[in-house]
Amino acid sequence: MGYQHTIRHQVYSFKDLKELLAKASPFRTGDALAGISAANYEERVAAQLTLADVPLKDFLQEALIAYEKDEVTRLILDSHDPLAFAPVAHITVGELRDWLLSDLTDPETIKGLKWGLTPEMVAAVSKLMRNQDLIVVARKCTVVTRFRNTIGLKGRFSTRLQPNHPTDDPKGVAASMIDGLLYGSGDAVIGINPAMDSPAAVLKLLQLIDNVRQQFEIPTQSCVLSHITTTIELINSGAPVDLCFQSIAGTELTNTSFGVSLSVLDEAYEATLSLKRGTVGQNVMYFETGQGSSLSANAHHGLDQQTCEARAYAVARKYNPLLVNTVVGFIGPEYLYDGKQIIRAALEDHFCGKLLGLPMGVDVCYTNHAEADQDDMDNLQTLLGVAGCNFIMGIPGSDDIMLNYQSTSFHDALYVREVLGLRPAPEFEAWLINQGITNENGKIAHNQMTKQLIAHLF
Repeated sequence: MGYQHTIRHQVYSFKDLKELLAKASPFRTGDALAGISAANYEERVAAQLTLADVPLKDFLQEALIAYEKDEVTRLILDSHDPLAFAPVAHITVGELRDWLLSDLTDPETIKGLKWGLTPEMVAAVSKLMRNQDLIVVARKCTVVTRFRNTIGLKGRFSTRLQPNHPTDDPKGVAASMIDGLLYGSGDAVIGINPAMDSPAAVLKLLQLIDNVRQQFEIPTQSCVLSHITTTIELINSGAPVDLCFQSIAGTELTNTSFGVSLSVLDEAYEATLSLKRGTVGQNVMYFETGQGSSLSANAHHGLDQQTCEARAYAVARKYNPLLVNTVVGFIGPEYLYDGKQIIRAALEDHFCGKLLGLPMGVDVCYTNHAEADQDDMDNLQTLLGVAGCNFIMGIPGSDDIMLNYQSTSFHDALYVREVLGLRPAPEFEAWLINQGITNENGKIAHNQMTKQLIAHLF
């Protein structure tokens, strides 16, 4: 199936949906590196105008990666719900944009589309939207998840406390944990990227977090972001695993490069559920994604990086995760060159994930060789707060000393909560007030808790 559009007597032709989606994407260096982006602005506009007229039904008839060759494609098509799709089955991509933006389209109606829209449809409509459109629609989408607290409620804004250390030194990790907790960070998860992925090393970190959590009765969850097979091994040995983590992507080949498949994810999901460690819910999975991973693995099948990213959300959606976050600027300027591209990609990812029913957070970040700085990240975290993002990261000084990239600090989360009138997860907020860490207005009010934490951990 081919597509055409004429601008000023110039005919622009697109051989299939794959090419049309790639050329309709806002410019980013990853697609240019792959040789699939529009040649110029006029071709991009022609592609967007053409895409606006494509019926949504076309995405069910033309698989972007062959059904026989890709288990993510099979998951997307096999899990599609025609009844959920029915309200929008007769419209085009452009009409879907207008419908989503309409004041008459309420959040509950959008929520009902979760299993009716495919990631490709959602990626397509995002390509027709300005940044403000992505924010308006995402803000309509409230996705609430629960484990030991409740994340994603309206008016709430959570953080992952990320106390990474380059050698997994317990004192270094503990110092960062104290810092974060005393600034009200950690309601989404206390999550550590381990420097070493051995079961023994991961177990020490799990026990460290769990001991602190139990000692101070903190209503949050822990996660050590080891490979999923390491986590399965630890679960089978009786380790205190709250959440099971894995990086995922939108093609089978990319997931294979990560050492994971849907069958492995199935096994991990069931194993983690069996522990029944949640108190207010049993959302037990934590996934991370990011535009460019499939291109980096040479596993994108000619798809643009944003469409690949949206397909990863189909994988996440299958497992009812507590948390999903796009590590948006981590992969580097080869894929997202500067602050402008990072901001756009983050808003796209958040929009697409929320529309597909996911509890989306964003690691507001960049690498040191990207054309970006903390002013760009200030802009992005503010936009995400307005858009209803579930959570961001909390890292001492916004500088991850283990992964060597720039993210958001504990103070950044306090800023977003302050200027937008947002609060932590309700159970965690009550704990902060009870411990005297914050007052009723959310202001930091340290007291004896500081000395207690330091005495316990050191």
